[in-house]
Amino acid sequence: MKVEAKHEKESTEQMRTGADLFIQTLVDAEVDTLFGYPGGAVLPIYDALYRSNPPFDHVLSRHEQGSIHAAEGYARVTGKAGVVLATSGPGATNLITGITDAMMDSIPLVIFTGQVASGVIGTDAFQESDVMGITTPITKYNYQVKQVSDLPRIVNEAFHIATTGRPGPVVVDIPKNVSAQLTGTEFSKDFNLPGYQPNKKPNPLQIVKLADALSRAKKPLLLAGAGVVFAKATEELKKFAEKYQLPVTNTLLGLGSFPGTHPLHLGMAGMHGTYTANTALYECDLLINIGARFDDRLTGNLEHFAPHAKVAHIDIDPAEIGKNVATEIPVVADAKEALQALLQSVVELPDHEVWKETLKLNKAEFPLWYEKPEQKLSPQWLIKQVYEQSKGDAIITTDVGQHQMWAAQFYTFDKPNRWVTSGGLGTMGFGFPAAIGAQLGAPDDLVVSIVGDGGFQMTLQELSILKERNLPVKIIIVNNEALGMVRQWQESFYEERYSESLLTMNPDFVKLAESYGIRGLRIDQEEDVIPMLQDIFSYNGPVVVDCRVEQKTCVYPMIAPGKGIHEMIGVKK
Repeated sequence: MKVEAKHEKESTEQMRTGADLFIQTLVDAEVDTLFGYPGGAVLPIYDALYRSNPPFDHVLSRHEQGSIHAAEGYARVTGKAGVVLATSGPGATNLITGITDAMMDSIPLVIFTGQVASGVIGTDAFQESDVMGITTPITKYNYQVKQVSDLPRIVNEAFHIATTGRPGPVVVDIPKNVSAQLTGTEFSKDFNLPGYQPNKKPNPLQIVKLADALSRAKKPLLLAGAGVVFAKATEELKKFAEKYQLPVTNTLLGLGSFPGTHPLHLGMAGMHGTYTANTALYECDLLINIGARFDDRLTGNLEHFAPHAKVAHIDIDPAEIGKNVATEIPVVADAKEALQALLQSVVELPDHEVWKETLKLNKAEFPLWYEKPEQKLSPQWLIKQVYEQSKGDAIITTDVGQHQMWAAQFYTFDKPNRWVTSGGLGTMGFGFPAAIGAQLGAPDDLVVSIVGDGGFQMTLQELSILKERNLPVKIIIVNNEALGMVRQWQESFYEERYSESLLTMNPDFVKLAESYGIRGLRIDQEEDVIPMLQDIFSYNGPVVVDCRVEQKTCVYPMIAPGKGIHEMIGVKK
């Protein structure tokens, strides 16, 4: 009896839980940062974290939305998958905004959610939610683990799917009994996904067609999206543009894929793009779209978008080609592979010096502009000073709205992976937690979070992380005491009926920062801005700066709803 008991004890000691196995799969996947928040359904996993002391960092957010936006910022800066862990029910549903955001902006995330025990799924058990049903339309793929033996394979598949092809979020739902189950077996991590084979290399015939179209174009234009950044194709894009002297414009998420200070760069295109970029899109005879999805904020009224152009579209996702804009030359491929193939092509370009000179003249005659108010700060001028004092080398994160557009217009990006913003979903509350993830992913870089007073209040509880870790994120609140873009639309299109868009009861942001033990400043005079920026950029710690700006300042140029890309308002010589 004693011998049998000893043998039984030794066998138990050799066994481990599904949660232990899960932690080991993260280690094997070379995860270095895990963003999470504990709860009942993931207690076995958090217990395994405590016991195993894995070689990766767990970042405890104060809200699951903070976790997932931080993971997005981390992923955008590093190019690696952001990894998130949350409990079942409300823990999982609090991630939905971030999952959708990542799906629309092609951000690689692997999200692990706890789930109630398998035996009570479907009974409305405590903190149960249908994670599979909820996330099916907003993920690249999702899984629910049925047995512990599937766990290593599923985790490896999840990382592969999230980071290859067009990146995106993958959800893995883990019932509590699976993570708590004891097992002594080593399971295979191998996987085979015959139905998932992203096509990276372009069809050579399509490259020939594109090269032929380029050889005939007198008004060619390159449109570069975030796909160029994801493919690490910025050098190839620069070489291609310079080889044929092709003007380049960017989507909002494509900023940094081509140097913003380059003579061939026309600025951002779209609803709040530059006059030069938008008129170039309207007048070009060949438009080569590389890694952008022709969304409505770029195109305006589709009837007037590139009406004279032959359209070529390079994208790794075939579903995007022809979805919104008729495409004559589709190239399904990784942007880097396609650009390398184009660089190897021999193209005799017709003379397009007149086109280049016209665009150069437009840039000179119709620059971005702003007016300085008599009181408070000009937000555009403020962001220009952030650019100049950071020497254009900061990682910039934003929420959505006016401050986002001003940052896109007046902070010039010469490098990729320095611009972290919410594009497709337009998520308020994104910018600050994304800055946390960006700082953790790039600890030696200056990270500046430019946020609005509205959006900052949605996720400001993550100030706790800054204090705990002394992360030197600099938070610039562009405080106009309003939901700025909502207010601008109400001014322009709703006869100045400011329905619930003015924030008359903002907190004292300086005292708020200080309550977290973080340095807080308030600025409303222009002469104080440059010394303040010099001070905080050299300070090794977090800072919150409440910058009081003129409330009625609008973002221009602007394409009004239903108008064409050439019908901009707010353009000045």
